[in-house]
Amino acid sequence: MWDFATPYVAVLLPLPFLVMWLARPDARVAGALKVPGTVVGGAAETSTAGRPGRRLHLWAWIAWIALLAALAGPRTVLPASALPTTGRDLMVALDLSGSMERRDFALDGAVARRLDVVRTLGARFVRGRAGDRVGLVVYADRAFVAAEPSYDVEAVAQAFDSAAIGLAGRSTAIGEGLGLALRRLADAPGRSRVAVLLSDGANNAGAALPKDVARLAKQIGVRVHTIAMGPKETTEVQGYDPDVVDAEALKAIADISGGRFFRVRATEDLKQAMDAIDEIEPTRTLAPAAPLWRELWPWPAALALFAAAMSVLARRRAG
Repeated sequence: MWDFATPYVAVLLPLPFLVMWLARPDARVAGALKVPGTVVGGAAETSTAGRPGRRLHLWAWIAWIALLAALAGPRTVLPASALPTTGRDLMVALDLSGSMERRDFALDGAVARRLDVVRTLGARFVRGRAGDRVGLVVYADRAFVAAEPSYDVEAVAQAFDSAAIGLAGRSTAIGEGLGLALRRLADAPGRSRVAVLLSDGANNAGAALPKDVARLAKQIGVRVHTIAMGPKETTEVQGYDPDVVDAEALKAIADISGGRFFRVRATEDLKQAMDAIDEIEPTRTLAPAAPLWRELWPWPAALALFAAAMSVLARRRAG
């Protein structure tokens, strides 16, 4: 299937005839001087030879028609499938504190760091969010945006893959991480907005209190799903233990904001949590395919340029 972007350009096709009609000689002007042929001699032959021939007119018309064809913008429609879209913004806030280095999870049958498991499953989760605008915030002592919200889920997944301990310190500023995610989501009012907060510790850095940030999330309409990762939690140990997750605080964040809380003690639990979030926040609805055009105007434009050059060459030879 093909058409023209600006077909109305075709009305200019008879323009040369109009110009020739308006520029024709005035019949009222008469008078001539008869000169014997012996006087004119070779001058008559020269003047006759200098008149543009049929070839000159032919090249001029080809150039004109090809130029109009180029201006009309010929194009063909390329095949395109329906595009997945959801109208949802989703920010992931990932804990990069020092405890994420602990080797108490399994990946592909081998003992692995918590971070390696999160990077692998998190990247897979993000790649499955086609249609969402996804971003990534990482936090420890402080928080920063590792990937701005984008429909390019592959780029965000690569940011997941490159997450490393020490980029933002080694403490756990849960409030700061969630707060930064909310700031990015606040830029898109009118859309469905979701945050996924993953932590394996307790809030011990930053000025923002997690519950206060959760109330802000509810106020601006952002659902926060929280994932508490780690074998032990604060309510299960006596005294101070740096290797515990504050599951109670993470559950409160989810409850306040209207999200879901997930307790992850092993790799399989994390898989199930991410699958559950996919079900809670469905990803794909097909939108009408956007037409993709292949522009063909360079071909008639090139022909017009060639014909114009040949017309000039023919005129010079006639002269």
